[in-house]
Amino acid sequence: MITLIENDISLEEYLTLREKVGWKKLTDKQAAHALANCLYKVKAVDADGQVVGMGRVVGDGAVVCYIQDLIVIPQVQAQGIGSQIIQKLKAYVESLREEESTMMLCLMCAKGREPFYEKHGFMQRPTDALGPGMIQYLTEK
Repeated sequence: MITLIENDISLEEYLTLREKVGWKKLTDKQAAHALANCLYKVKAVDADGQVVGMGRVVGDGAVVCYIQDLIVIPQVQAQGIGSQIIQKLKAYVESLREEESTMMLCLMCAKGREPFYEKHGFMQRPTDALGPGMIQYLTEK
């Protein structure tokens, strides 16, 4: 059984989850700042109390939000945990949306993960109206 816990992810839990899925290492300062400045976060905890997944929402809370750091550790992937997390994140963003308004919920996913997000209502870019999106990494030169 998985329990979703809102807005209670420790620095150690966050860094450990990132490490378990092979993501880029962050400094403690970066990670703490990221956690402190997101709009919403949720972690998935198994019956033994182990944190097995998480997700965050960042953005302005009115026009655009982004799903960030949707992580499920490899040992429990494909068991519906990611779907539970994304549903919780989407519900939070929907709760922010003003009546008769539109909000944009965005994300960038790892290559090959597109079908998972499409299953949850996301569309791939580019489209006829939207370009592919862009990214720039800021780092030491």
